[in-house]
Amino acid sequence: MLTKPTAPGQAGTALVTFTPGARTNWHSHPAGQTFYVTQGCGWTQAEGQAPQRVCAGDMAYVKPGVRHWHGATANEAMSHIAITESLNGKNVEWQEPVTDAQFTGPAN
Repeated sequence: MLTKPTAPGQAGTALVTFTPGARTNWHSHPAGQTFYVTQGCGWTQAEGQAPQRVCAGDMAYVKPGVRHWHGATANEAMSHIAITESLNGKNVEWQEPVTDAQFTGPAN
């Protein structure tokens, strides 16, 4: 965590680093999330859509309530700065793990 929301603001920031092959669980953000990749390359995928490769310098926006995951590629670490909005004090809804089959679907 880099910053926490300070009233009346609703956004917090975090620096997140994934080792090769690491990824989040499926999750959603009630008020959305923007992340900027600062190092390496990784994947992000919204449910029902194809995985998108993201690399240093890329930005991704996840709309409120959209189930998604993100993480490193199988062979390369990835870091990003996440800017996550809160709604009623909550910024994330964690869900089940991303399976190996879901993760290895994209070409690394």
